[in-house]
Order: sequence, then structure tokens, then C-alpha cells
Amino acid sequence: MNVDIGNALGTVAQPGISRESLERLDDRVAAAHDRIERGIANEKFGYTALALPETADPDAIRDAVAPLADSTHVLTVGIGGSALGAATVAGALGVGERAPVLDNVDPQSLHATLDSLPLSETAVHVVSRSGTTAETLANFLVVREAMADAGVDWTDRTIVTTGESGPLRSLAEEHALPTLSVPEGVPGRFSVLSPTGLVPAAILGCDVEAVLAGGQAGRDALAPSLFDCPAYAYGAVAVALERRGAHVNAFVPYAERLEYFAEWFAQLWAESLGKDGMGQTPARALGATDQHSQLQLYRAGRHDKLVTFVRPRERPDCTIPETEIEDLAYLGDTGVGELLDAEFDATEASLAAARQPNVRVEIERLDAANLGELLYGMEAACILAGELLNVATFTQPAVEWGKRAARGLLGDIDAPETDAITGKERLVVEPDRSG
Repeated sequence: MNVDIGNALGTVAQPGISRESLERLDDRVAAAHDRIERGIANEKFGYTALALPETADPDAIRDAVAPLADSTHVLTVGIGGSALGAATVAGALGVGERAPVLDNVDPQSLHATLDSLPLSETAVHVVSRSGTTAETLANFLVVREAMADAGVDWTDRTIVTTGESGPLRSLAEEHALPTLSVPEGVPGRFSVLSPTGLVPAAILGCDVEAVLAGGQAGRDALAPSLFDCPAYAYGAVAVALERRGAHVNAFVPYAERLEYFAEWFAQLWAESLGKDGMGQTPARALGATDQHSQLQLYRAGRHDKLVTFVRPRERPDCTIPETEIEDLAYLGDTGVGELLDAEFDATEASLAAARQPNVRVEIERLDAANLGELLYGMEAACILAGELLNVATFTQPAVEWGKRAARGLLGDIDAPETDAITGKERLVVEPDRSG
């Protein structure tokens, strides 16, 4: 992975950062790197995520999924970090269409997903650290019933990833289900390089060992200077620009297989850094598609955004046939990938010409090893950003508030947060249908 921060410099962009400011910031990066390394070494909560390439056991994953090796599809049942990592890895490795996720409690979508799957050939991966996540368990109960109704023994098709105790662990033990453990001390959004994110890809025959090897390459690339470490360069520049008014981070991969990666990044960045009145708001887009829907805003709107481009430098291509249409003759005998690269270069240049800050993140190609390095790099960038912002990167108190309110509303607990729901002030505007 490499990072080009040239279009975030003050000579190009507004807001931007000067080279002199980067030099001063680098002293803080070095100090933050020392704290991160100590956190990894001491197995401190959250920082342990950056040790996963070394501590995750691909053999244990392979052994656990072996009874499900005949599966043509894998349905992940989880939410947030318990689902987005799995969807990201499967999508980026080209098996996303056979690895859907149930990460919402929308009845219509739930039924549509189940109706689309060959349940007798589908593995179900249920993920919940606590084993009590309401949305996950509700969906799993529906899936289990659907399998029974289809004459499928759900116990033959289910694998569980959960904590060392809890109702999901007890259920797995009762039915002798293959079970893996969520990593200790790792928040869900940082758990992609673990069974949480790797099980579906492993079932579908992907090279999870190479993903972890790529993550290890990212680990080996950490260094106490943003000028020597692409991950730290990205995290440091993002923080510097946020301090200067770039409060939105528009994340734009130029590869459709990285579309879920943008969703994964959005959770990582928002939930980790949105604290104490700080943090960039992640916005997701897809190149070149959203050049035709969002680029107008990014180029001509407020100067309150950092645009992050992500792309593989190499990709398979597809030749565009020659045509008799004179106005389209320039496309003939070129490649679709060549066109996409031209769109990328033009979009990047258009933002720079408008003085809108942007950063380019590149990997060599979109394969398992490069994916692992990219995932690790973004996690390290996020953790560095949290250090520089001095926020509690690994907590999510605002999320927990909403969970308590919902559980109180359903009668599961006595939660004072529920009063904010029942006491909501209302001013409802309805159409006048009297005429």
C-alpha cells in the first residue's frame, strides 16, 4: 500500500497542510507510534487488533469450517463489525455474491434474502461477541426456522463465532456446532483479520492465509514517521485536515469489489473517531459511478471535505470493440480498465484544480495479500488518528445509549434512556385532504 498526500498540501488545496506543518506533526506521530507499539506489546484493549496478523490462527479457521466445505453460499448473520468485515473480505475477493449478510432487521429484506438462497447448500455463520445481540439473534431464529421448514437440519449448516460465554456459546455447545472465538480485547469493527471476518471467505475457498500475510506486511510497515509509513501518513493528514475544516471524508474506491470496503471504513472511522465533538463524517461513493452523482458537490461545494481515493494499480482489462459511430471511435480498441483509469486521473485532477483536498491510496492489485495490507493499513491509520485527536478510539458510548433505549422499549431492561422515546416532542405535518 502506498499513499500520495500531494493533493492535500497547502500549495494545492484549501484546506491544506504545509510541508513545515507536516514536519512538526511528525514529532507527534513518533510519540503516538510509541504508544501504539506499547499497547500492542502489552495486549492493551483495542491495540491488540494490530497484532491479529500474528495471533489469528488460519489452521483453526480451516478446521472449523471443514464440515461446511460443500457449501455453495455462506450467509453471515451479524451486525456492524460482526458483519461488515466478512462482507468486505468476501466482496473484495470476488465471492461476495455467494456471501450475503443479514445485518439489519428489515423483514422484507430478510425474506428476500432467504428466498434467494439454496438453503440445503448454504452455510450460516452467526457472529456475536456477547451472544445477546438482539438483531443478530432475531435474524438467526428466523433463519433457523426457515431451514427447518425447508427440511434442512440447521445444525449441519451452522458455524458460530462468539465470546467464551453467553447464550450463543451455550447453544453452540448444546448442538455441537463448529465454533470459533472472537479475539479478546478487539472491538468488533477492528476484528476483520480474525474469524469474524475470515470465516465466509474460508468456507468459499479463498486464501485467508494470504489475507493474514498481507496484514503482517502492514504490521511490518509501521514506522515512527509519517514519511516512512503510508498508514500513518493517511491518518495524520486526515486529522490535520479535519482540524483545518475538512469535516467530511468522502471515501471513493475505484473498484466495485471494494464497495463493501467503503462501508467497512465508514464504521471504522465514524465509530472510532466521532467523540468529544470531533471526527470526520465518512461519506461513501464509488468511482466512476458517483462522478455522475456526487462529484459536482465535491468539486464545487464547500471546502469542508477530504476526498480519499482507493484503487488497485493493476487490474484485468476488457477490450472495447471498435464501432462505426464516429463520435465514439476514440473508444475502439481501448480497454474498459484504461477508461476507468482515465476517469480516475481526471477526477483527481479536477478536485486539485478546484483546490479541494484529496489523497490517493493505492495497492498493487486486488488480491488476498494486498487486501490484508489495505485493511491493516486503514486500521492503523484510524488508531493513529485517535491518538492524535486524544479520543477514546475503542469505545462507542453513543451506540450503547441507543441499544439500551431499544431494549427498554422492548421490555428487556428498565432503561431511563427510553424516556427520550416516550417523551419525544412532536410537530407532525400532514397533507390537507379536506378538499
